Amino acid sequence: MNASVLEMPPSVARPVALYAPIAAELEEVERVLARELRSRYPAVSEVVEHTRGYRGKRLRPVLLLLVARACGRVTPAHFILGAVVEMIHTATLVHDDVLDGATVRRHVPTVNSRWGTQASILLGDFLFTHAFHLAASIDDVRGCRIIGQATNRVCEGELCQELAQGKLDLNEAEYLDLIDGKTAELIACCCQLGSLFAGMSPEVVASLTRYGRHLGLAFQIADDVLDLVGEETLAGKSLGTDLEQQKLTLPVIHLLATGTPAQVAEARAILTRPGTEQRRALRPLMDATRSLAYARTRALEFTASARAELACLSPSPYRAILEAISYKVVDRDH
Repeated sequence: MNASVLEMPPSVARPVALYAPIAAELEEVERVLARELRSRYPAVSEVVEHTRGYRGKRLRPVLLLLVARACGRVTPAHFILGAVVEMIHTATLVHDDVLDGATVRRHVPTVNSRWGTQASILLGDFLFTHAFHLAASIDDVRGCRIIGQATNRVCEGELCQELAQGKLDLNEAEYLDLIDGKTAELIACCCQLGSLFAGMSPEVVASLTRYGRHLGLAFQIADDVLDLVGEETLAGKSLGTDLEQQKLTLPVIHLLATGTPAQVAEARAILTRPGTEQRRALRPLMDATRSLAYARTRALEFTASARAELACLSPSPYRAILEAISYKVVDRDH
């Protein structure tokens, strides 16, 4: 990959009020979420309301709406679909926190740390089923079909990662396949829905779906790097949980594949011993093998591939934001 392709233009990568052009559309998605997630039970409403703190930058509905705008048409279905993908994403976060034993998410206590594992699992189920019920309200079966396929792939990817726990011979191709399912699939789905329901041709829909997939792969690689070197106070969530559970991510896979026999033996010993100091202990080895730099380069390569897919769109402020997002998913501290 040409180094110039991987450079980040500051004027593009750090725009002011990045999502301002779709602020009204995002507000409509928020109204749909608020309306749909009401419960007649105060206790349920309290737990659901707590997940509002999980929503962060709303990347998935943002992408869905930006793609629709870049394609030239936003319909009422887009607002419903934006709420649907946000419900599904939130459900996966709630379940992830249970699996990881995480106590903090976006600077607030996780549902499992406050209400317990059983309530968290049931809340995730509630969000999943509500999302599908809402998707079925659209008079177009394509939305339900696409979302159902994507959610199946997400759950399959999460299950595969859980079953790969402790597999220290996981290779890069296997890792990419895992994160393609658990993360990239839903992001690709958002871009597919945004363009499909804007009435674009199959060729354009396919290109924008690939944009989302490449973006999702880059996002997860960057997230996995943060899990190794980030600061919890900045990230706003529990870090190092993958290492504690022996779930290999790209920097560790690269270390085990390229290190000297002595480095690999030391890394394996660190990964298999109990405790919570794996991040600190592995850092010198990852620095020596440039494994963190390798993972960052791979993430940047995926973002360059994502930007190339945007050539199917006419120049517009919305396409420019989609390009800017491709830089920001890698260069972040949370």
